[in-house]
Amino acid sequence: MPVYNEKRTISKAIDEVFSIKLAGIEKELVVVDDGSDDGTGKILKNIQGKKGFKLLRHNSNLGKGAAIKTALSRVTGDLVIIQDADLEYNPQEYPFLLKPILDGKADVVYGTRFLGAHKVLLFWHFMGNLLLNFVANFLYNVNLSDFETCFKLFKSEILKSFKLKSSGFEFEAEVTAKTLKNRYRLWEVPISYAGRGYEEGKKIKPKDGFVALFCLLKYRFLD
Repeated sequence: MPVYNEKRTISKAIDEVFSIKLAGIEKELVVVDDGSDDGTGKILKNIQGKKGFKLLRHNSNLGKGAAIKTALSRVTGDLVIIQDADLEYNPQEYPFLLKPILDGKADVVYGTRFLGAHKVLLFWHFMGNLLLNFVANFLYNVNLSDFETCFKLFKSEILKSFKLKSSGFEFEAEVTAKTLKNRYRLWEVPISYAGRGYEEGKKIKPKDGFVALFCLLKYRFLD
């Protein structure tokens, strides 16, 4: 769970993760505080002892990708779900992500925001996602509907095998490119999505879309 300045939702997000019951599956939670300066770090320290999760911290804000790379060094499980701390994605839907893996059909599963129930989205964000998905589908000859989703599940050995370079939100483009280039079995499942506006703390900016576009091209032809 990468975290940056989420004091309003972090406690509930962690409660939600621990509340979900997965038959026969043991959970571990690795939280990386990516240099929060709004009091999130203090909240995490206060609840860590009660919840028993692994807590790591960056001294400055390095980006979502950097936080995920830090977390991977402490992951011990066979599967990894990336869970943002803002609760745009619902931990109660983990079983949806897990089913294709447990059925032996997939190596990687994406929860797509556009095929399930969702809060009405910002128009230009939606159009940006359509453009990025079109480019990804064209470059890699697939039919993804939502590679920018932040609800992703990987077999741990696969995610750890990628030599991840991204520090920011372009992480989503990098892992998608490397998943597709290596021909891992990628499935999409519908999920709900409670998107936030900028006034509610949304952090991704239009420039991140251009960076993602560059990454799709770079990892297709150069990496």
